[in-house]
Amino acid sequence: MPERIDFAALIAGHTVVIEMINSGDAGLPVLTQLLRVAQPALGATAMAFVEFGPTGGRVISATGTAEWTLGRPFAPDDPATVYLLSGPRVQQVRLDQLNGRLSGELVERGLRRMVVSRAEIGGHPVGSLHAFYSDGEDEPDAEQHGVVAYLASCIAHMYGDQTGLPVHGDGPVVAALADGLAVVDRDGRVRLWNPAAAQVTGQAAAQALSRPLPFPIPPPGQVLDHRLPDGRWLRITSGELPGPGSLRVVTFRDITDQQRRDHERDLFVAVTSHELRTPVTVIKGYADTLTDHWESLTDADRRQAARIIGQRANELARLVDRLLSSAAESGPGDEPPTPFDLGDTLRAAVADLPAELRRRVTVDLPVDLPKALGHRPSLATVLTELVTNAGKYSTAGTPIEVSAGSDTQMVSFRVSDRGIGIRPEHVERAFDRFWQGESGDRRGYPGAGLGLYLVRRIVEQQNGWVSLRPRTGGGTVAEVRLPRG
Repeated sequence: MPERIDFAALIAGHTVVIEMINSGDAGLPVLTQLLRVAQPALGATAMAFVEFGPTGGRVISATGTAEWTLGRPFAPDDPATVYLLSGPRVQQVRLDQLNGRLSGELVERGLRRMVVSRAEIGGHPVGSLHAFYSDGEDEPDAEQHGVVAYLASCIAHMYGDQTGLPVHGDGPVVAALADGLAVVDRDGRVRLWNPAAAQVTGQAAAQALSRPLPFPIPPPGQVLDHRLPDGRWLRITSGELPGPGSLRVVTFRDITDQQRRDHERDLFVAVTSHELRTPVTVIKGYADTLTDHWESLTDADRRQAARIIGQRANELARLVDRLLSSAAESGPGDEPPTPFDLGDTLRAAVADLPAELRRRVTVDLPVDLPKALGHRPSLATVLTELVTNAGKYSTAGTPIEVSAGSDTQMVSFRVSDRGIGIRPEHVERAFDRFWQGESGDRRGYPGAGLGLYLVRRIVEQQNGWVSLRPRTGGGTVAEVRLPRG
């Protein structure tokens, strides 16, 4: 740690971050750049930011020797989660005094202390910023604490702007709140604004009173669904208030989650019909050809038609399995996790891949790879999805590499390709159900948008985690980490 914070470097780096925002950048790229600026200025060994939502937390950005934690989830009842969400907003912690697997893994990598500050909006935590330090360094002083708190406030401001953050759709900034109530006069100006209205809209009473409503009013007795500029949806109703003055009562509530579910349902139907139509059409076409022209076809033509029918039937069966698994929210089931040979599992899964993919895969596994703890049969699904994804987004014939490694706590394997790569702001969104990237990508690389969603759910049900990152030199690396057996 430097004797003093390098404020000149911090200000210069922060200027670059602001210029990124002014140029239209947002979300994870800006957040990660901020951490990269802060780490050397603070003299930290590593930095990380954990985003919190109703279902717990997840590491969405990390630098230095903490990069391996990207994608790591935090359960709501995890001791580390409870600790981070309680106590002072800014605090210094010795990691060896925290209970939990992650703190133990950080200590093993030489990270002994951290300064952590919550990022809050209106008293509600949206995440926590961590600066990690190793042994042999001076204790972080008040300046370090102040800078970490300041940077956490900057990140909270980014969340408030809704520019690419939160990364996950169930983040606290978009969570539904209680119904709001307003009373407006004949000119449409607000005369009463209850606390729930302030929570739902983000406008305090002082900002709303004597001003027009920030959304349209439906006719009395009717319902209007209205989308706010920040992307949230309100369901608005109104009615006449009895008595003189021509006052109207307007009630409204956040229906963002309901809109999202409705959208997912419509998208599920659209994706299902589109993705099923192609293999069914091909199967029917070749089956009709065999039926109507059997005698005029050569043996080679018949074998080719049968091969294509079989190939498309396999694709259809796999797609149906993915759709059913996604709809049923099923996973490895209730079977207890057991130790299994990850190397043998990966080799067997590669051997079962379709021939055109199997020919592209190279396997590099250590002979002494430890056993993993989990559900062995589901790992074949995980590997198949990752390799299929790698094949889809890379040129035919380029290699897809499967490798593995371990540390004292975890066993991991990686699927690397040399394809188009993944943009930093998409490394988390890629795991959302039905997410398929931009429209141009969707046209060029068709799919149901379910593979990575199923992979993350399967892996996390086995107390592991999965992450994506751009590959040096081009392409993407998908990494799965599981507890050692």
